[in-house]
Amino acid sequence: MAKKPTPFDLVRPGLLMMQLVAEANVVIALRLWGMAGGWKMAAGENRRMVTEKMAAAQASGRAMTRAAMAGGTPGDVASAGLKPVQRRTRANAERLTRSATRVQP
Repeated sequence: MAKKPTPFDLVRPGLLMMQLVAEANVVIALRLWGMAGGWKMAAGENRRMVTEKMAAAQASGRAMTRAAMAGGTPGDVASAGLKPVQRRTRANAERLTRSATRVQP
């Protein structure tokens, strides 16, 4: 029998999306400032920002499929799909913030 959705199941995907949008804005700003010469970026950063999207989309699709096949609610499926993307976005924000705030001699 499928799990009965709770009110939190309806709110959770929206909260995850808000957090993802905030972290994505940080990543976009840091990458743009880096491309403009605000600080030195890693050599493969421009390529990385394009190629990582495919891996995140594939991981998201797999997670959503697993959640749906396990009988998850629509909120569970949406949340499962957001988590791989959010994980990568958060990692990028942390990595780029470290490189942007590093004191350069």
